[in-house]
Amino acid sequence: MKYFARKGPPGAASATLSLDLRTILDSINDGVFTVDDDFRITSFNRAAAEIIGTTPEKALGQQCWKVFNADICEGSCALKETMTTGSPLINKHVNIHTSAQKKVSISVSTALLRDQAGKVVGGVESFRDLTLVEELRKAVEGRASFQHMTSANHRMWEIFKLMPLIAQSDSTVLIQGESGTGKELMARAIHDLSARARKPLITLNCGALPDTLLEAELFGHKAGAFTDAKRDRKGRIAAAEGGTLFLDEIGDISPALQVRLLRVLQERTYEPLGSSDSLKANVRFLAATHRDLRTEVKEGRFREDLFYRLNVMQIAIPPLRERKEDIPALAHRFLDRQTALHGKQLQGFSPEAMDHLMRHAWPGNIRELENAVEHAFVLCRQGQIRPQDLPAALQDAASGPLSEGGTFRSKDLRSQEMASIQAALERHAGNRTAAARELGIHPTTLWRKLRNT
Repeated sequence: MKYFARKGPPGAASATLSLDLRTILDSINDGVFTVDDDFRITSFNRAAAEIIGTTPEKALGQQCWKVFNADICEGSCALKETMTTGSPLINKHVNIHTSAQKKVSISVSTALLRDQAGKVVGGVESFRDLTLVEELRKAVEGRASFQHMTSANHRMWEIFKLMPLIAQSDSTVLIQGESGTGKELMARAIHDLSARARKPLITLNCGALPDTLLEAELFGHKAGAFTDAKRDRKGRIAAAEGGTLFLDEIGDISPALQVRLLRVLQERTYEPLGSSDSLKANVRFLAATHRDLRTEVKEGRFREDLFYRLNVMQIAIPPLRERKEDIPALAHRFLDRQTALHGKQLQGFSPEAMDHLMRHAWPGNIRELENAVEHAFVLCRQGQIRPQDLPAALQDAASGPLSEGGTFRSKDLRSQEMASIQAALERHAGNRTAAARELGIHPTTLWRKLRNT
């Protein structure tokens, strides 16, 4: 479509538009304005005025950047790019500030403005208010993810449903799952949703320290309690006062320390090393372990009474090999994170590379997947991540099974892929664009995959 205008003095440009054209422009819901070759506004329709929060009379004759105050005006103006290159832009997402200093997201399209002889006399830009779209996007993303955790797996969604209820209580929670499944992320989500969110979340890895140091770290100590204890030092329980203490790898603590911890959980009191004074502990306890504590109790390595004190509420996170429908979304999320950190732009994963990701057993779970994506990001020079960019263990997966107890077949991968697509569509109420965005694929690709089912 071509737009025609005759150049005139600033402020009088609206007269150059015919009454019919002004009526047409004012009847559409998208904002439309035109500029001359000096970027002064020569026409400004009703929708544009309403979105910006001004009037056509105030906008006419002004240079466009003074009216829009957009985040691209200074460095990468869409209209300037079109008028410089002659190439139109379609649906570029930018932010503008209205006259009331309210930030508004808009989608911008631009084209050249020519007179009746075909000579370029300016540019035309149309834009659409995306405020409602952004609100809906945030709403559906809130349903598709939970406190920075993303999953299409039904077991994970059962956990997500219970999380607000668990968080609002003050009960002790035991989080069980293999290494790398996201137990610390789950603990942070519980804390952030709780009434203690404004107080600290303190983490102590019980498997990283010898018993003597772990006890001092947990309870604190008085000066002279042991060699090199030259002054009083608060422990992690005191540091978490009013907040949450997360004890990671709780299954690794010694029987002696289990006794002391049991008393804290029962009585909410403790003594720092070298002190006979009991201190109150206003702390919520969260614990996590990769061990099966019931088995540890049966075999005498973990106290049964401590287990039941910890196991008031239990969350069992499934390993990644049991929720392979999450692999595409997680892989693209980690790739986006690398892009944001380093700026190198890649076009996602080749089908063969994603095939390798889907086949792998992921003994290191989500942490291993994140490391694999970072490895591939570093080695990939351009274009898509290919199988040869992946770690050697994943390249060997090409001849391995997709899941335990079965031989890999292409239809297995296809069924996993379709399960992921259907789950994404369900979360986004059938919105293919939103589902494709979550899955990291183009909407056309999603449509093609659905058509071929």
